[in-house]
Amino acid sequence: MVLPILKLGTLALKTFCKPIAKRIKKEAGLHPQFRHSIINFAQANHRFKTKLQRRIYGHAIDAAIRPLNEEKAVQAAADLLGELFIFTVLGTALVLEFQRSSKAEARKEALRKQELEALKQRDEDLSREIEMLKYKVNEIEQAAKGHGLANFMKFGKPLS
Repeated sequence: MVLPILKLGTLALKTFCKPIAKRIKKEAGLHPQFRHSIINFAQANHRFKTKLQRRIYGHAIDAAIRPLNEEKAVQAAADLLGELFIFTVLGTALVLEFQRSSKAEARKEALRKQELEALKQRDEDLSREIEMLKYKVNEIEQAAKGHGLANFMKFGKPLS
């Protein structure tokens, strides 16, 4: 039951974030200073990915890496920013859900501790009451023996 709801929630969150990510992409392409920054970011990301792929596949890593053209760099950086936004929102939602779950679990644990303490207190109260009743029965037996009623009422002995 929880898994389908979780999947549905994740899908809804992604659907909600996609227009915002597209807006970020659009704005990234329009502002010149931001455009220059994201081109540099995209080129650095391209060099990093290319070197990493070359290391993984065992190719020479000191070979020259051809830079992306300006439009591809803008598109790559805008895509990366859009995905980064989506993952940031999803990550934040995950952290908030974890905190909510932790608080709920802490409340349950506190409630269990209170119930356990109440049971311990009840046990102690019953133990004291039993001891008090034993003491009273003993007093009654002593009083009955002192007044000679023990034989008449056969107190303290089982009936035969």
